[in-house]
Amino acid sequence: MRVLLDTHILLWTLSDDPKLSTKARKLIENAAEVYVSAATFWEMAIKVGLGKLDVDLDKVREYCLASGFVELPVTSEHAIAVKDLEHHHRDPFDRLIVATAMSEPMKLLTADPLVAQYTSLAILA
Repeated sequence: MRVLLDTHILLWTLSDDPKLSTKARKLIENAAEVYVSAATFWEMAIKVGLGKLDVDLDKVREYCLASGFVELPVTSEHAIAVKDLEHHHRDPFDRLIVATAMSEPMKLLTADPLVAQYTSLAILA
């Protein structure tokens, strides 16, 4: 199974946060491939710049690559797919990540019940 991590799941994985459920940990460990979208890094960069998140983005990227996570670029196909999404959620990064999972297709591991409403590909962890 190919799994795309949403931003919260990635951050919880990095910090070994207890909010990351056993189910999510097992899915990540057993996935054939684990992906992280460039949209996740864009979202984190904006939050770091605004002082809402305190992480070293270069170290996050290094961790992802060392862990075997695959960087997934944002393509025009992903961006265009956003237009067909319902409006369960107004967060543009989450919407782009959902559209990416649906376009590829791949499972989306999320902690956000609103994000999980978009597609049966979402796994609420």
